[in-house]
Amino acid sequence: MNNDELKEMIFRRLKLIAPECDPGELLPEENIRETLDIDSFGFLQLLIGIGEATGVEIPETDYDQVFTLGGMLNYLSTHLA
Repeated sequence: MNNDELKEMIFRRLKLIAPECDPGELLPEENIRETLDIDSFGFLQLLIGIGEATGVEIPETDYDQVFTLGGMLNYLSTHLA
C-alpha cells in the first residue's frame, strides 16, 4: 500500500468510528483523538481495524507513535515494507 491508499483506508476506518467527522480536514500533525473527538475505546477500535486491513498490529507500547495522521502513515509504511 502506498501513502494515499493508507490514508484512504485510515479515513474509511475513522468514518466507521466517528461517522460525523470529516477526516479530510485532519492535518498530519494534529492529534487524531483530540481533533476528531474520539474516545480511547474508539481509538483502540481504529487501531484494531487498521491492523485487520493491513496485517500490521500496533502494540500498546507504540501508541505514542500513531496519535497523529502523519505518525500513523509513517508507522504503517515502515512496518509494511
